[in-house]
Amino acid sequence: MTVHLYLSLIPEALIASMLPPEEFGEYYTVGDTKKHSEQAMFVELDPDFRHPFFRIDEGIARCVPHADGRPKKSVYIATYRVLEHMPIEDFDTLYLATRFGETIGLKRSYDLPAGGPGLYLYQEVAPVSLLVASSLDPVKFHRFLTQDPDALVHFPAIAFIDLKLGELATDPEKGGVGDLPYSFIPALREILTDLKNKTVHTKVVDRVHTTEYPYRVINSGIYLGNTNELAYFPLPPQEELETTYYRWWRSANQ
Repeated sequence: MTVHLYLSLIPEALIASMLPPEEFGEYYTVGDTKKHSEQAMFVELDPDFRHPFFRIDEGIARCVPHADGRPKKSVYIATYRVLEHMPIEDFDTLYLATRFGETIGLKRSYDLPAGGPGLYLYQEVAPVSLLVASSLDPVKFHRFLTQDPDALVHFPAIAFIDLKLGELATDPEKGGVGDLPYSFIPALREILTDLKNKTVHTKVVDRVHTTEYPYRVINSGIYLGNTNELAYFPLPPQEELETTYYRWWRSANQ
């Protein structure tokens, strides 16, 4: 059986598995014996990927079928400082799995979205899980965290999601909330207003925020970057989500 290598981002890990991406997404979110289900985000790596930081060959050697022929579903190779050692420039597809086991593959886009006026809300996924408001668009936010020599907070690599703010992006004080599902709107308004009126670029909204979120609040997309590269994965257009990917979209919004 083929052994696949996966970079998991929720949580951050390097995993060997005999399951192809769609089956791995179902197993990783629903599983065989889990008491609860949860979302997952992962990238399939080139099977020839090796890095001296990881004991990949040993992990693959342990990824063998069970005695009854069932495939080995997961062998954890690493759970620490994984993303920073990944070949982000080679990433092509990012998989999102719902907590019901439905999986969609997001193709990488090399057309990074142009930053516009307004404020942003970012869910940092790995290596930390902060919820951050910012006046920086996604490209500038990535540069700020990975390349700015004056930034006190610096990451060798970062994965984050651009989340919707609706009218709050331009009018945090009086803008309508609409169908935004956030339970911390009053605090968010205050933080966004501070960003709009001050010279600071970012403010933490929640230091221990869960990475579980409705996929419908993804704004421009998901970003994985290091000091040299930024990979961008947008969701398909709404019409495609409601037709071609109906099962996933329906599952994602339950």
